Amino acid sequence: MITSELEDLLRTLAPQVLGTLLRRYGTEQFDLCEDSVQEALLEAYQQWIASGRPDSPHGWLVTAARRRMIDRIRSDARRRERESVQARLAHPLADLAPVKHDDSLQIMMLCCHPDLSRSAQVALTLRTVAGLTTTQIARAYLLPEATIAQRISRAKAKIKLSGARFPAPAGPDFDHRLDAVLTVLYLMFTEAHTATIGDELYDVDLATEAIRLARQVHRDLPDHGEAAGLLALMLLTDGRRDARLDDHGRMVPLDEQDRGRWDRTKIDEGVRLVQDTLPGRPPSPYLVQAAIAALHDQAASTQDTDWQEILALYTILEQLTGNPVVSLNRTVAAAMVHGPTHGLQLLEQLDGLPSDNHRLLAVRAHLLERTGAPTAADVYLDASRRTTSIAERDYLRSRARRLNATQRD
Repeated sequence: MITSELEDLLRTLAPQVLGTLLRRYGTEQFDLCEDSVQEALLEAYQQWIASGRPDSPHGWLVTAARRRMIDRIRSDARRRERESVQARLAHPLADLAPVKHDDSLQIMMLCCHPDLSRSAQVALTLRTVAGLTTTQIARAYLLPEATIAQRISRAKAKIKLSGARFPAPAGPDFDHRLDAVLTVLYLMFTEAHTATIGDELYDVDLATEAIRLARQVHRDLPDHGEAAGLLALMLLTDGRRDARLDDHGRMVPLDEQDRGRWDRTKIDEGVRLVQDTLPGRPPSPYLVQAAIAALHDQAASTQDTDWQEILALYTILEQLTGNPVVSLNRTVAAAMVHGPTHGLQLLEQLDGLPSDNHRLLAVRAHLLERTGAPTAADVYLDASRRTTSIAERDYLRSRARRLNATQRD
């Protein structure tokens, strides 16, 4: 069996197997169930590579995970809990409720329990649903492995103590949990799309996992507008990935990208999602962002982009979110419509971002450059000193060097 195919299969099956165990044994055994599933996945990877996939991969993993649970219980020194859980485990595997649907979304919602911090929700989702190891998660976020391990351990303990029901019942709590799931996936993709720290501009593996999980949510909830909008936004953004770096690994801004390198398959899928979902619905944040991304991706060039429509959409998005970064993006769109001087005037009125924010400074430098102001290079350098992303820092410095060279000539 091809290794990549096996890894994809195990990632898909992991939350389904965990869901089967949680339906039987409850969330009070979340940590035990999750650890047992991870061990079963490792055992499957080793055995299936050598001997091939079994007829029922799901059933094989459930049996292996249940066996691991029994082994752990038997070695547990807490006699009272051990005896109670062993009594429940004594029921034969056939007593488990038959799997009639994929529990991946329910597992994501459990990982996004409201008692957990956002960083804990992200780490637990990556571990439990995406199947990433603690080492992989730590590498993605440039944190010590021990920090991630502790974060995950504490998250599982909180879920165990919370008495959360599985699967989550319908109602306001379900909607709240779903919003949290979408937020976590959005944060995962945003971090992957523009890594906030470190050498790399783009984390392909993390972005791929975020898209895969967003696709699962959309598959389970095909009529949910924001689930469709989030998936579309990811596809439309990821479709530009190959053009975001030049041959030397340097960052290339949107207006300078070779659009022939864009992935039209992803872009076309994202555009179809927007076209199928947006009409007849009230505007919502992910859908509006996806509509903006679609306008960028469908344009032949920056000059051919429908900036009037993008400005209108950013105005709507600003009203929906009150997010100062959205206001900054609206300012950029307004400058494309009404000129850079107008954009600089809007920057002076912008609230919510500190004056030394590197994105604010980068936009100011860009608009100053468009007006021909000699101070633009210094502002680019100022912005480069404020960012923690090495790729962004190098790009901003290159803009400053180019302007200084032009002014000397």
